[in-house]
Amino acid sequence: MRVAIVGAGITGLYLAWKLSEKGHQVTVFEKREKIGKEVCSGLLSQRILDFIPESKNLIKNQIEYCLIHLPSESEAREEVKLLRTPKRTLKIKFSRKFFVINHNELDSLVFNLAKKAGANIILNHKINSIPSEFDKVIGCDGALSQIRKNLGLKEPQFYLGIQGFLLKKDDSNFVETWPTKSGFLWKIPRGRETEYGIIEKSYRAKKLFKEFLNKNNLSLENIKSALISQGLIIPKNQNITLCGEAAGLTKPWSGGGVVWGLMAADIILKNFPDFLKYQKEIKIFFLPKIIFSKIAKTLVYFFGFNFPWFLPKDFTIEGDFLL
Repeated sequence: MRVAIVGAGITGLYLAWKLSEKGHQVTVFEKREKIGKEVCSGLLSQRILDFIPESKNLIKNQIEYCLIHLPSESEAREEVKLLRTPKRTLKIKFSRKFFVINHNELDSLVFNLAKKAGANIILNHKINSIPSEFDKVIGCDGALSQIRKNLGLKEPQFYLGIQGFLLKKDDSNFVETWPTKSGFLWKIPRGRETEYGIIEKSYRAKKLFKEFLNKNNLSLENIKSALISQGLIIPKNQNITLCGEAAGLTKPWSGGGVVWGLMAADIILKNFPDFLKYQKEIKIFFLPKIIFSKIAKTLVYFFGFNFPWFLPKDFTIEGDFLL
């Protein structure tokens, strides 16, 4: 079949790779001049090797657990005392290790795999309307998906992600986070450098991140930001569908979307060319996990800010689904 994929991010390239291997004529349209997501922590669970085994050569560091530094309720309200003495610190172990991977390198890897499989990838080509000369169209064009807008679908919820880098070597096997009202700040050791960032509502993120950096005397380089979409949105359409962040498919507790996007892509591949079956299966698979995750996040934040002693100091989660 003639398949158009709009967006050459990791999800779109993965679909182009696998659909081309199955013998379909795949064309990928990318509005940017080059491949590679510019704003992403690249903190991915071991599951990434199930989808892209070759990515094992891109691992910069391995993460085994996360420290959550909980502020008091008044500190959370004031939003100005982050990173001072935490009221309580939780240690969350991951049942599956997480890998730190450079997202640009990962995208380039899958780009080459897709090209080798026969996909036609056109860069610097912005799509403003739904391509009409194809049998199937898949929107993988990110948080501000043009395909989603052209289909007249509702907008997902948006958060702002900001990241920057400290040129300081750090091979630690854990990440640190500081919850905010609706998101969190983070520190990720990347081997040759250390990453700091925040995910929050857009109107709070920049102010909080600036205060965080000032209070800790941090001077970062290469600071960038991007919108992150949340909320599962899949059209009921036999010939046009959405995948990855275009469908709002990111984890409610972290904003990470790579592994979830690849899982959704595999559901497309399993049901291709029937997009209605894909729509039904993805809702059955992800909706319960999204609802549970939102409830769990709300409860952890409520008890963490108000009654932190009710929370266990040391527990294990499945990093992609909490359970």
